[in-house]
Formats: sequence, C-alpha cells, structure tokens
Amino acid sequence: MEIAYFAHETAVIDEGCRIGKGTKIWHFTHIMKGCVIGENCNLGQNVVVSPEVILGRNVKVQNNVSIYTGVICEDDVFLGPSMVFTNVINPRSHILRRDQYMKTRVRRGASIGANATIVCGNEIGAYSFIGAGAVVTKDVPDYALIMGNPGRHVGWMSEYGHRLHFDENGLASCPESNEQYRLTPEGRVIKLGK
Repeated sequence: MEIAYFAHETAVIDEGCRIGKGTKIWHFTHIMKGCVIGENCNLGQNVVVSPEVILGRNVKVQNNVSIYTGVICEDDVFLGPSMVFTNVINPRSHILRRDQYMKTRVRRGASIGANATIVCGNEIGAYSFIGAGAVVTKDVPDYALIMGNPGRHVGWMSEYGHRLHFDENGLASCPESNEQYRLTPEGRVIKLGK
C-alpha cells in the first residue's frame, strides 16, 4: 500500500492510524494507535498525538504540542507552539482515571495561540481566536476573541483573523475579505457574506 503522506525518519507512527494524503509529520513526533488525521495537515517537531484523537483536514499543529485522548479538532484548526490540552479535570498520579477522559472539541477554523491552555470538557467555537497564554475554562462562542488567565471574552474575530468592530446597527466588516458580520441581540456573531 502506497503511503500518501510524509513522515520524517524520526517520527513514530503506531499501528491502526489513518493519515490523510498530503499530511506532513516532522521530527520526533509520535502518533499513537487509533488516531485519525485528515488530509493536508502539518504536525511540527516534538508533537504527541494520543490514542483515538481525531484531526480534520488542514489542521496545523506547531512544535511541542500534546493532543490528548478526547480531543477532536475539526478542519482548518491552528494549534500554536507549546499550547496545552488537558483530558482529566482532577488528575492524581496515584489514581487511574483513564475512564474519565473528558471530550474537548475545537470547531472549524479556530486558532489557539502559543502557550494557551484548554481545560478539558469545553468546546472552542468555530473561527474563535484564543490569545497566546490564555487559559480557557469554559465554552467559547463562535468568532470569539479570548485573552488572559482566566480566559475572558474581549471581542470578536473574522474568519480571516481580524478583530471585528460592530457599528450601532450591530454590523461589522472584515478589512481583508470584506465579509459582513452581524452581532445578534442574543450576543452571537453570524457571517452574512460580502
């Protein structure tokens, strides 16, 4: 069977993994059993992907990231250098809690900055932006900008990664794409188009 992805000679890929065409796996990265990695992903140096993790298409994982069991990243997710996922809410060395791993879902197009921490059991909304060093302790809405420790919702981002500034009618435009967004009375952001 022909391998349609690239893996550096120092990478370790356990049996039973499915890796999509065009994916690149770099130095000292370990992909554990039962992982599903989509097409055109890029996994940097010293990345660990624990058993049963699912990564969609075009996921970019920067150096020194561990993606633990229970994490699902949808298409076009960006995981910044040394960011951290957890998978147990109350870990103890002397108590085995493998049957208590919590799910964390990172929705399409979300970006998580360098050294950010995502506490398990939360959902990171589509196209949201988690700032460098932020600590996420609760669900994040679509398009939200989260910064600080603990993470606070401080604004909204476009799909192109620009801060949105809403006018008195609740409308904003991305300066790069000219896509239009509406802030609803319920506090949600909806993309309208161009």
